[in-house]
Amino acid sequence: MESENSPSIPSIPSGPSILSGPSILSGPSIRSGPSIPSESSGRDDFRREGFVQRTVLGDVEVIRVVEWQGPFTPARTLVPQSSAGVWADNEDWLAPDHWDPAADRAVAALGTWVLRSGGRTVLVDTPVGNGRERPGLPGFHQWQGDFLGLLARAGVRPQDVDVVVNTHVHADHVGWNTVGVEGGWVPAFPNARYLVPAADDFHFGPENGYGNGVGEDDRLVYEDSIAPVHRAGQAVLWDGVHRIDEHLTLESAPGHTPGSSVLRLASGSDRAVFVGDLLHSPVQILRPQWNSCFCLDPAQAKASRRRILERAAATRELVVPAHFGGPGAVEVRKEGEGFALGPWAAFAP
Repeated sequence: MESENSPSIPSIPSGPSILSGPSILSGPSIRSGPSIPSESSGRDDFRREGFVQRTVLGDVEVIRVVEWQGPFTPARTLVPQSSAGVWADNEDWLAPDHWDPAADRAVAALGTWVLRSGGRTVLVDTPVGNGRERPGLPGFHQWQGDFLGLLARAGVRPQDVDVVVNTHVHADHVGWNTVGVEGGWVPAFPNARYLVPAADDFHFGPENGYGNGVGEDDRLVYEDSIAPVHRAGQAVLWDGVHRIDEHLTLESAPGHTPGSSVLRLASGSDRAVFVGDLLHSPVQILRPQWNSCFCLDPAQAKASRRRILERAAATRELVVPAHFGGPGAVEVRKEGEGFALGPWAAFAP
């Protein structure tokens, strides 16, 4: 999600080098259908209790850690091109996990995915972070949550994390990169390499005026969540394709932001793709030409979304967005000019 400089929309010291059908699925097939929290979407609307769920794909353990889940913003504000009809026609499966019909609000989740792969512990995105100045993002301003407590519940201590993947540099994907200490911010995961897309590091960084100087929050995000990782020597910038290990590979998928990326998992016969903010709602699977209001380059975002979904449908990759409510991940299949939803993932506590 996010940035104040979005269409209605979501920030170096010494520069590091730039590195250039799953068995868990269950449930019936689903029929196809044809800003950030605003001042009217206060945090009291969110489901505050977090939860932890698990599954295994091949040799990789996948742990879903959700800090909150609940109604987020008006459905057609989140996906401006969507029609009222597509939400109403699919109410039987969109509600309550993905849409609150009474309030006409999209439902979102905020958290991280923990992958235990090849003896390493990998985090895919780190949500908002506590105590951040986010004046342009009222739902995230001075957020206080129990993210580290939830990680502990998942069996992950900060010192155990080997790799942090930021799929892109938006406030709700990089906030827990760091923790506050007297006088500033330091990496939350002291032994981790932080994989940051080079294009986003430049776009939201000081050399580009922190996102072209459009929003003060972009500067605040970069300075409290990205710059401290650079200063600690833990940032690794990458572009194009970056292989983490034998099971995990990062690939660029620009559009939502210049450096937006996806993480592919391939282990045994199982496949998954962690798509970050390529998708904010399942209606974008039905209509991949529909962007969220947060996409900086709409044409590029649409092309990346279709390309990733085409491959997912062809290879039976489980599609794992950052913010889906409910089961959180789903299989897709090609249908006409768009896609249809297959079975949802089944996670155990």
